[in-house]
Amino acid sequence: MFGMPEDPPRSKPAIHEIGQDLSTLSLHELDERVEALRAEIERLEAAKAAKSDSRRAAEQAFRFRDA
Repeated sequence: MFGMPEDPPRSKPAIHEIGQDLSTLSLHELDERVEALRAEIERLEAAKAAKSDSRRAAEQAFRFRDA
């Protein structure tokens, strides 16, 4: 028999939305969001560094060929 198609899994709501009204949040909630945003900044910096390293390696590889 045919069943109902399953709904795709829903993603978790964002911990924080940029520009969100902060007036209703408790100190604890603000601390949690600051911690989450700091972790996200670290993740972004790591991704940026990895891309930079990859790009630098590619540039050196192509420079080596041209020399």
